[in-house]
Amino acid sequence: MKRVIIFFTIKSFLLINLLASTLNLSISSSPSRLNPIIAADSTSSEITQWLFNGLLKYDKDGNIVTDLAKSYYFLNDKKLIIELKKGIKWHDGVELTADDVIFTYEKIMDKNIFTPRKTNYKEVESVKKLDNYTIEVNYKRAYFKALIIWMIEIIPKHILEKQKDLMTSEFNRKPIGTGPYKLAEFKTGSDIELIANENYFEGKPKIEKIHYKFLPDSNTSFLMLKQKLLDIGGLTPLQIDRQIDDKFKDKFKIIERPSFSYDYLGFNLKNKKFQNPKIREALSLAIDRQEMVDILFFGHGKVCTGPFLPGSFAFNKEIKPIKQNLQKAKELLKEAGYDEKHPFSFEIATNAGNETRVNVAQIIQYQLSKIGVKVTIKIMEWQAFLNTIITPKNFETIVMGWSLALMPDAYPLWHSKSDFLGGFNLVGYHNKKVDELIEKGSEIVDINKLSKIYKELFSLITHDNPYLFLYIPNSISVVNKDIKNIEPSFIGIMHNQIEWIKP
Repeated sequence: MKRVIIFFTIKSFLLINLLASTLNLSISSSPSRLNPIIAADSTSSEITQWLFNGLLKYDKDGNIVTDLAKSYYFLNDKKLIIELKKGIKWHDGVELTADDVIFTYEKIMDKNIFTPRKTNYKEVESVKKLDNYTIEVNYKRAYFKALIIWMIEIIPKHILEKQKDLMTSEFNRKPIGTGPYKLAEFKTGSDIELIANENYFEGKPKIEKIHYKFLPDSNTSFLMLKQKLLDIGGLTPLQIDRQIDDKFKDKFKIIERPSFSYDYLGFNLKNKKFQNPKIREALSLAIDRQEMVDILFFGHGKVCTGPFLPGSFAFNKEIKPIKQNLQKAKELLKEAGYDEKHPFSFEIATNAGNETRVNVAQIIQYQLSKIGVKVTIKIMEWQAFLNTIITPKNFETIVMGWSLALMPDAYPLWHSKSDFLGGFNLVGYHNKKVDELIEKGSEIVDINKLSKIYKELFSLITHDNPYLFLYIPNSISVVNKDIKNIEPSFIGIMHNQIEWIKP
C-alpha cells in the first residue's frame, strides 16, 4: 500500500514539474495560521516569509538592513525614526502606509491577541505616525532590541481593522501581504502553492511558482529528492555519508554550514552534588566532545564552546574547545572527595523521540566511566518530560538544546531572575557579575559596545560551567544544480531567492 501511495505522489509531482519555472519544496506538517504576528509553528513561519515583509531584515552576512523601510535613524537612544519606501503595494493593490505599521504594533500588544512576540515590545512606550510614510518609536529606555523588533512582518490595516477576532479570522488562511509571492492554494494536510507577485517592490521573482509538497513521511521526501522531484532538501549525516551516490551529487549542490542550535548537558545547580565548581570542571574535562561529533554526525558538526552563535557579534573566539584530560579530571574529583571507593554518581534525563540526545547521554555515560563516574539515564516521552522534569526542575542533569540567534538575549537563560518555575534558567544559574552585564547590555544600542559585553558574558558563563556545551550540528542542504544565482551565506541560501532562475 505504501509503494502505491509513493507511486501516485511521484506521478502527480511529475505533472507539476511539467509547468515551467516552479520551485519544488516540501513540508512535513500543515501551517496553523498564515498570519505572521500569531504564527507559532515553524511551517507557518516558513510560508509567511514569502508572503510578508518586515520594516527591516538581515542581509546575507547577518547585518541589519532595510526592507519595507527606506531608512532609519536614532534621534537619541530612546527615539527611533523609520521612513517607509513609497509605492509598496499589498497583494490586493492597496498602498502600504505608516497606518499599517502602527496597526501591526497595536495588534501585537492587544490583550486579546495571543502571540509569543508580545514580550519583545515591552520597552516600547509609543509608536506615532509623523506622516503617511514615517513613524516615530519611543522607548521607555535605551533598548538593545530597538531595531530587531521591527523585523516582524507587517499586516494590512485595511483588511483586518474590522475583524472581530484576529485569532480566528479567515485572513489566517487567506493572507494578503506585501511579499514576493502570493498564496494561490492552501488546504490543511495538503500541498501549498505560491505564485510570483508581479508588483513586488524589489521586482517580480524570476521563478513563477513555489510548490510545497505535503510529505509527512521523511522517507518519501528523501525518495522524491533522490529522483529530483524536489529542488531543495535537507540531509542527515547518515544520508549524506551512506545513502547517496555520485549520480545524486551530479544533480545536486551540497551546501553545509553550522546550524543555529546547540545541545548541552545542564546541571541542577541547586543540587549539592553540582555546587562545587571542581565537580563540574572534572566532568567537563572527562568528556571528549570531538569524539561525540564524530560518532553522532560522522564529523558533520563542530564542538560548541559557549552560549552564543559562532560568527555573530556575541561570539568570543578566545574561548577554545575543551580538550579531554582524564588525569586532571580524576585529580579534581579526588580534591572534591570522590575516588574508586566513593564514586561520584548522577542521573541524566532526556526526552524520547530524539535519537541524537539519547545517544549523547549514552556516550557521556561511557566517557565518564573512564574516570570512575557512574551515570544512569532516564528517557521520557516529550510531554511527560516537560511536565515532570523540565517545568518543576526535577532533575540532576538534563541533555537538551537551544536555538542560537543572530541577536541573542542572555536574560531568559542566564539572569538569576529567570530562575523560577516555568522560566528558561532551568539550571538555577546565579552570578551577580553576569546579571549586571546582562542589565547593562539591555540598554545599549551601539552594537560594538554590546559586542564587548556579550563576549565577556560568553567568557564568564563558560568558566562557571552551568552547562557543558557539547556540539553544534551542521545544517546540510542540497539544491538542484539547474537553479542559477544561488549564493550560500552565513544565514543560509534564501536571502536572494527572487534572483534565482530555474530553466
